[in-house]
Amino acid sequence: MHKNVLKRIKPSRKEELELKDVAKEVMSKIKIPNTVVELGGSSAKGTWLKGNHDIDIYVKFNPKYYEGMNISETLQKVVKKATVVHGSRDYLQLEVREFEIELIPIININDVEDADNITDISPFHKKWVLQYKQYADDIRLAKAFAKANGLYGAESYIRGFSGYSIEVLTIYYKGFDNLIKNVAKWKTKTVLDIEKHHRGRVRLNKSKTVSPLIVIDPVQSTRNVTAVVSREKYNLFKKIAKKYLKNPSDEFFEAKQFSLNDLKKKRKNAKLICLKLEPLDGKRDVVGAKLLKSFEFMKRELFLHDFSVKDAGWDWSEAALLWFIVENKSLSSKVKHYGPPTDKKDRLKHFKEKWKGTKIKEEEGKSYVLINRKYKVPEKVLFDAVNNEYVTSRISQVIAQLIFK
Repeated sequence: MHKNVLKRIKPSRKEELELKDVAKEVMSKIKIPNTVVELGGSSAKGTWLKGNHDIDIYVKFNPKYYEGMNISETLQKVVKKATVVHGSRDYLQLEVREFEIELIPIININDVEDADNITDISPFHKKWVLQYKQYADDIRLAKAFAKANGLYGAESYIRGFSGYSIEVLTIYYKGFDNLIKNVAKWKTKTVLDIEKHHRGRVRLNKSKTVSPLIVIDPVQSTRNVTAVVSREKYNLFKKIAKKYLKNPSDEFFEAKQFSLNDLKKKRKNAKLICLKLEPLDGKRDVVGAKLLKSFEFMKRELFLHDFSVKDAGWDWSEAALLWFIVENKSLSSKVKHYGPPTDKKDRLKHFKEKWKGTKIKEEEGKSYVLINRKYKVPEKVLFDAVNNEYVTSRISQVIAQLIFK
């Protein structure tokens, strides 16, 4: 059923050999005593997609010789022509023949309990997934499906599904088709424990159970591999899965390019307001998180000032485009400002003093006054919001504001 999709997303034999050749070339040059250098990530698991030029290489340091040492600095001294990427443990990036290589320093442990850093557990993930090679193509289908529908990416500004979580879910449900059938039936909260670490009663740190989806890491019982997944992405996955089951099509595996014209059609009789912003410089995850906060602030401001937001979203390539589809009508010039219940005499007295000279009215046992509405049209809300310090500190500049009525 999925032959055409797999033909498009699965790397050819030639591509596989080229990737392995580049990886071998890089690994052969990393000569550090008491280390093991090996291919990692989706390349090693055989779950990478056609056109993906990212290669993870694990540099595993023997703890007997490197305990307490900064293994990132040790790696940097050997691989000098590389970019240092800062994180919970710094790693290196370099480009070789159009491939982006990530050199990841890892403590070579035998038990996940001995991990100093989350990256130390990566080889265990690789080993676990490799037990289920029969699902490699299903995982590719699941990854392509997730990417095409805006579900892929565990970065803080996306809060979607990581590559590893897609691998675990596909293996848990025994293939892509079963995955989609089950996702469509997910309830408000879903808990999956493939290795039955918790024997039916999952107990995790509260911060790891905020997500509507709990997937216990097969190799680490204390970790939820979908802890970052937002309610929005969880519900979107369910929605898209149901759509696919109603009308299975190869189009569900094809990423759609952002189109302003499509947005114009989508708005129908509503007002479409777009803000084109220049992001700050910096690490993409950090910059993206700031853009997301800016977007959420603007959307919240519209709601706070009584505007009906039909849909909203954002797209980020070089510039960021934030868009809001808002009901196309001007609000009244006056708005009700509510005070205390009329039976709360002390509080009501204070409310009357505050609004002296203004007629105090009552509605269902609650006092209120009519005051001038600050905003009657949504574009003015967004104009002020984008110039608010909360937003200006999180973006570089506003490039354009577009309004389609």
